[in-house]
Amino acid sequence: MQNIHRLPIEVVHLIAAGEVIDSLAAVVRELAENAIDAQATRIVISIWTDSLSVQVSDNGCGMAIADLSQAATPHTTSKINNAEDLQQINSLGFRGEALYSLAQLADLNICSRPVIEPVGYQANYDEHGNLQTSPKVVAIASGTVVTVRNLFSRYPNRLQSLPSNSQQVRKVQLQIQQIAIANPQINWQVNLDNREWTTIWAGENASEILPQIINSIQPYDLVYKEFALTPSPSPAGEGSNISITLGLPDRLSRRRPDWVKIVLNGRMINFPELEQTILSSLERTLPRNRFPVCIVSLDLSCDRIDWNRHPAKAEAYIQNLGDIQTQLKDCIIEALKVPESSSQINYGSATNDLLKTAERKTSYLIPAKHENFNQPNSSLKAIAQVLDTYILAEHAGGLWLVEQHVAHERVLFEQIETQWQIVAIEQPILLKQLSADEIERLQALGLEIEAFGNNLWAVRSLPEILIGHEDCAVILQEMSQQDDPTMARATAACRSAIRNGTKLEMSTIRDLLWQWQQTRNPHTCPHGRPICLAIDESDLARFFRRNWIISK
Repeated sequence: MQNIHRLPIEVVHLIAAGEVIDSLAAVVRELAENAIDAQATRIVISIWTDSLSVQVSDNGCGMAIADLSQAATPHTTSKINNAEDLQQINSLGFRGEALYSLAQLADLNICSRPVIEPVGYQANYDEHGNLQTSPKVVAIASGTVVTVRNLFSRYPNRLQSLPSNSQQVRKVQLQIQQIAIANPQINWQVNLDNREWTTIWAGENASEILPQIINSIQPYDLVYKEFALTPSPSPAGEGSNISITLGLPDRLSRRRPDWVKIVLNGRMINFPELEQTILSSLERTLPRNRFPVCIVSLDLSCDRIDWNRHPAKAEAYIQNLGDIQTQLKDCIIEALKVPESSSQINYGSATNDLLKTAERKTSYLIPAKHENFNQPNSSLKAIAQVLDTYILAEHAGGLWLVEQHVAHERVLFEQIETQWQIVAIEQPILLKQLSADEIERLQALGLEIEAFGNNLWAVRSLPEILIGHEDCAVILQEMSQQDDPTMARATAACRSAIRNGTKLEMSTIRDLLWQWQQTRNPHTCPHGRPICLAIDESDLARFFRRNWIISK
């Protein structure tokens, strides 16, 4: 066994380079983040897979010749000066490792021209990050062009262990998409092997970028909301905010949680605690085995964040994380309540035929205000029950069709989630052939159950919502098969809700509409089914060609 000894400095730097740059995607990430730090509004990325080369051009502030001379030497940066600055990181890069790592692992060339200079300069670097020759004058627009050629060519073992070109290209694509989502103010043009590959136009926020990235997502599938976070105890924490881009659950979901993302001060990061908060907040709004689309962007004061958790800054520490999780839940609830009044949706063929002359399709719509619909002067007017299944209501913006069963199911579910009451009963409910697991699940819900003869069990207490229900035994059997207690309560709500095909009095209809409007998530039932279809007044006018009121 060898004695402990100090590593040569070149080995230390090589290890660090491998931590920072491990793929084409890492090259794109580091260079794009440098361009964003330079206040670029347009970034052009060119990739050549055969030679593992990348070029990133930006229209940022550029570098003077003195900066070019030392830009690729180790631990050189313009973004921090001392240890105290590590508590005030307001840029994407700050460690001064990326360009030096690229010089070690590839052939590095930088051309740059500051905005105030009439000409630019080109610099070539050796594997130690030093200039090979003096910078020479070049004619370029203001900004910076960084070219990285022959990545890992000096390290054959690394080349042989790289994934296939298609896998690397996919990783690059995901990296660019994540940076674009986190920095919507930037225009992107990406070229792959000398052909145009991807273009992403700048937008106000992530809700304008995401539909450009995922073709199946339409702008009207999303709602975007901003909220102010409660300031931290530190005065520097004032002004922190959170923005949410959320796929409305009655319109948009995914097979995997691949678009549950966290953006922290302009960088998309892995944050399992916050991702789980999102999933738990939306778990009863989507169909089984479907996941939400939700991008949460946190803008926090620098003193609440420690970026020294991951070499590529893919993770971070946040102070007072529990407070943020609590506020995030509240923000998601508020985002679900507020409609996108101008949103649109594709319907089935019958509705499309009805509205085929409209300039835009109608939408699922939930009004922003909670109103007492029982009042005579209410802006929502219950008109009729259609097919003993749907409630037709008129409001200032048009017409609603509300399915009575799922609306009532949502009401009951949120009531029992808030207050799950177990009540003793005089006459027990007898269940047959329960397994040990099923008995345990019912007991976990608070029910009193005991053996009552051969393959019989007596249930001596019930959820209050099931008292007097004619199908009580069947419902209990269904609940005993649910591993998730929340899902079991959703089953109780579903089986207790007004059934479709039931004729309702107008007073009952008004009460149901009012109660539904008070729910935290009026978009879907606990199983993910949509509750309300809305047809805007303007759509009705277009269909009936009432052109003189279109501009209303």
